[in-house]
Amino acid sequence: MEAAGTALDGKMTQAGTPLMGADSHQGDPSWKVCLQVVLLALVLYVFLVSIGLLGSSFKLFGKGLASQLIEMTSNPLVGLVAGILATTLAQSSSTTTSIVVGLVAAGALTIEGAIPVVMGANIGTSVTNTLVSMGHITRPEEFRRALAGATVHDFFNLCAVLILLPIEITTGYLQWIATTTAEAFSGVGGMAFSSPLKALTKPAVILALDLVGKNPTLGVILALVLMYGALKFLVDLAKGIVVQRSGRLLNRYLFGSPIVAMLFGAAITVLVQSSSISTSMVVPLVGAGILTLEAVFPFTLGANIGTTVTAMLASLATGNLAAVTVAFAHLFFNLTGIAIIYPLKLLRQIPLRLARSLAELTSRNRAYAFVYVIGVFYAIPLALIFVWR
Repeated sequence: MEAAGTALDGKMTQAGTPLMGADSHQGDPSWKVCLQVVLLALVLYVFLVSIGLLGSSFKLFGKGLASQLIEMTSNPLVGLVAGILATTLAQSSSTTTSIVVGLVAAGALTIEGAIPVVMGANIGTSVTNTLVSMGHITRPEEFRRALAGATVHDFFNLCAVLILLPIEITTGYLQWIATTTAEAFSGVGGMAFSSPLKALTKPAVILALDLVGKNPTLGVILALVLMYGALKFLVDLAKGIVVQRSGRLLNRYLFGSPIVAMLFGAAITVLVQSSSISTSMVVPLVGAGILTLEAVFPFTLGANIGTTVTAMLASLATGNLAAVTVAFAHLFFNLTGIAIIYPLKLLRQIPLRLARSLAELTSRNRAYAFVYVIGVFYAIPLALIFVWR
């Protein structure tokens, strides 16, 4: 028998004093709980609109340049950095992949040349969740956790490229397996997914762009202001609602098992049709301390897989063998990267340690965060393109 004063759920000590982490809001009236939930939904909506607005604003002055960058690829390394830069400008790996598919189908780009661009798109798409983590920059401890949660995605993609690009250059592994699979699927019709989140946020994004006169610079500024404000309230509300009532549920059932977290990440990404959105949604939860870096890591890997599904199904609908091949190359790049890195603890720890190290560095001087984003996603790729082309 346990002492009379000890609650089985761990909420009371033997002296009857509430433990840390107990549900201190248990006695809140139902109207207050409902109000918190409604406010959380509204703030989350603003947050999602800010992400959509950021992407749309970048596209206004990035999509044409992205296409030009891809067209100038002349070797695998140029293709890789062109893919990174094109995706950071277009704010969508799907956009980059679509451009690549169109160029391959038109004969302007070979499948061999397209694969490094797709690898670069995988790296470039992670810039959005890294930018989202910047919304926590005024709260040092929160920012440290959020930046680590965002950049673990970056570092995994970088590690996957460092391993697979040399293999692809020397053996043509991805081209072979993608071509073989595409031929097996030739003649199979595709299907399309519609994203309910995009349908909900699109009117607000269009309205916001109209308010700034479709000026991409003003659009980016407005997006960042909305994102910063939404993140502040989102973290505060999440701490009051999610930690108290759902934190254990999230960690036990959705993020407790790496396989479940990976499948959850893939499913959410297919649903919202954007790995940028799905990975950005968990950054505030990491910043608030609700989810750990280890729990979020497999979720981001699932998002990498999920982001390839829509393009793959769409390419099947086109009936174009080259388009299907590029889509399958993207899928097998992600699957192979996960199969090589995640099962081995030594390799799995590399992205986690790099993310934590960067977060620790920026916690001492937050200027390093801006240097990282500008350097990795914009300055270095642009410089390498001019040097290598």
